[in-house]
Amino acid sequence: MTDPAATPFPTLHHNTDFCVVGGGMGGLCAALAAARHGIKVILMQDRPVLGGNASSECRMHICGADRSGSIPHLRETGILEELRLETLARNPLRNFSLWDLVLYDAAVREPNLSLLLNCSCHNAGMDNHRIRWVEGWQTTTQTHQRVHATLFADCSGDSILAPLTGAEVRIGREGRSEFNESIAPEQPDRKTMGMTCLFQARRTDQPQPFHAPAWAHRFNHCDQLPYGARGHGWWELGYWWIELGGEADSIRDTETLRHELLKITLGVWDHIKNSGRHDADCWTLDWLQFLPGKRESRRYVGDHILTQNDIEAGGRFNDVVAYGGWTMDDHDTAGFLAATTGRPATIFHPAPSPYGIPYRSLYAQSIANLFMAGRNISCTHAALSSTRVMGTCSVLGQAVGTAAALAIQQGIDPRDVQHHMPTLQHRLMEDDCFLPGQTRPIPELTRRAGLIASTGDPEPVRDGFSRQIGNHPHAWICPRGGMLTLTFPSAQPVREIRLVLDSGMDQIVAAIFAAGIHPLDRPPAAMPRTFRILAHDAGAWNVVQTVTDNHQRLVRLPVGRTTDAVRFILDDTWGADHSRLYEFSAD
Repeated sequence: MTDPAATPFPTLHHNTDFCVVGGGMGGLCAALAAARHGIKVILMQDRPVLGGNASSECRMHICGADRSGSIPHLRETGILEELRLETLARNPLRNFSLWDLVLYDAAVREPNLSLLLNCSCHNAGMDNHRIRWVEGWQTTTQTHQRVHATLFADCSGDSILAPLTGAEVRIGREGRSEFNESIAPEQPDRKTMGMTCLFQARRTDQPQPFHAPAWAHRFNHCDQLPYGARGHGWWELGYWWIELGGEADSIRDTETLRHELLKITLGVWDHIKNSGRHDADCWTLDWLQFLPGKRESRRYVGDHILTQNDIEAGGRFNDVVAYGGWTMDDHDTAGFLAATTGRPATIFHPAPSPYGIPYRSLYAQSIANLFMAGRNISCTHAALSSTRVMGTCSVLGQAVGTAAALAIQQGIDPRDVQHHMPTLQHRLMEDDCFLPGQTRPIPELTRRAGLIASTGDPEPVRDGFSRQIGNHPHAWICPRGGMLTLTFPSAQPVREIRLVLDSGMDQIVAAIFAAGIHPLDRPPAAMPRTFRILAHDAGAWNVVQTVTDNHQRLVRLPVGRTTDAVRFILDDTWGADHSRLYEFSAD
């Protein structure tokens, strides 16, 4: 007999500072943030592409605090904004495979970040309450990949490291009395929100047939579907209400649930095409989702459990490191089947936007060196109904990655980063993350400088806010050809110019295929496209940097010289007559 301990498959060992398990939007942003702050990172992802539910495998658009553009100026910035703006410039037709490429390119261009794709985590080594290593099986190379790290982050959605480490988790809905949550059920249970399989369809020039498999469900009447005829009046990207799993095991039963979801999805398309009730002859099914997009499974327990009441109170935490703003969108646990009993497939319970999310919800209480970011943070089911959307997951990931870098640099555990909260918050805001109730400290060189604009009031560019708040724009309105100058009382060394530019925060940049929503297909018209930075030396202005074809909001430009003044000149935009400049600082 073959020795069961022997294996023909080698184990490869890796050493790093920080290992992120799960390459969805939260995990990718965590990995990028940590690597950019100077530590070595390995990202283990069980799929061939990054992005999770936002990738070409699932094609869910990224929702967040701006509620798909319905609340202006609350879009998540930082790394997520960078990626969205990059795809506007490189992928105007919103091709999901090119979106995959944008995410992959961002990862492979980062020298401190290494990817382990097609690698499913299945084991972990512990030393008391610390993780020493995690191991994944990489299907493409038939190797075990073991990653030894100082810190870990579980961004896998299903919290794979919880059963491997013994970390405390919650599953299902809390009872109403535990946290006094009005939208919670009277009694606790293990029911969750379900998972969905979408589809994509497109219009063609000629009629296209569709023959559903014999095993697909049949829906002869519109009222057999959630929301009746109005619920399936657009066909570009399927329906979130094709949902099951909330009353099953949303991990163990996934394969069975996927087949049931495909039965429904194909039955719905068959109804649209062949019932005679819809003018869909020239429409064809272009893509079908075979990897269900999940909403909920295991949630870690951290030092703080975020609740419905925290959200409704605005999340005014001293350790705020991220924010949300989606409604408490609590899907019926029966999902698609709720329609058979006359219940809505979801209830959009009101929530403020924005609300703060505390750092204490982003590390495990029971495992000393484990962070989490995504739909598995420390929160109740009710709070998760808002925090689970990917815009929020992305900024949670950036917060975790930035905290991990700080922890490595200080030689401390995640919990101890609490004692360095002003530093963490400053780093996040420096990287263009919005933190409700916080203002970014402006460099002293900029605060003490004279500030002269060619027109209008320039003072908002150094007020510590980098977006419109309420009705206050917190920006200098800059026409084409406009100039803004910082003057110093004497020649000063200037290391860097930092600009926060106009990325159309009142517009939609997400790749949304839905009725009545019209996202941008090119960089925002008001975005500065061409501009210059000049320095004043020996009585003359000299060009230090000329930027062309810019499409990013946060721009840092090295100066590296001693000067008594620096100047910004807007030469051109992507089409608008003027632009907003949210920050112009020298350091």
